[in-house]
Amino acid sequence: MPTAPSPAPVPEESDAEPIDLDPGVAADLRRLRDLSHLLDDSIRIPGTTRRIGVEPLIGLLPVVGDAVGAALSAYVLSVAVRTGVPRATLARIALVLWIDATVGAVPVLGDLFDAYWKANRRSVRLLDARIADPSSAAADRRYLWWTGVAVAALGAATLGGLVALGWWLVGAV
Repeated sequence: MPTAPSPAPVPEESDAEPIDLDPGVAADLRRLRDLSHLLDDSIRIPGTTRRIGVEPLIGLLPVVGDAVGAALSAYVLSVAVRTGVPRATLARIALVLWIDATVGAVPVLGDLFDAYWKANRRSVRLLDARIADPSSAAADRRYLWWTGVAVAALGAATLGGLVALGWWLVGAV
């Protein structure tokens, strides 16, 4: 009795590439996925299912480690620019990498954050999503708009708190 052919393996979301993608860009994307895996997920923590990459380990080196990690992560942004994704997507990728570099610069706690945040993986997934569906870039614009509103509100609250503290100090003196 003949058996039914087994279905073809379904590619992971990040492995799906549009057919009309430039071969050079496709090669860049493959290298980018490999780099992202190395930096964010290459080492399994023994006894758990959690994975970390070499970026948090590199970040343990004082001063130089965080700079090297940020420079390696900048490759994500350069590939995103070459692929021609919308500016809102570029801004969102830059924001993810900036958060990673800023918080990651805090000694030890920043490295723990790097192990959790996995900025390279986040950025590559965002890039892959925009390449697969360019019309979804509106979600990036909304995200950036709300992020801007949140940053402005936080800045206003901080400024208000500083003014209130200053006012209290002047009254106390």
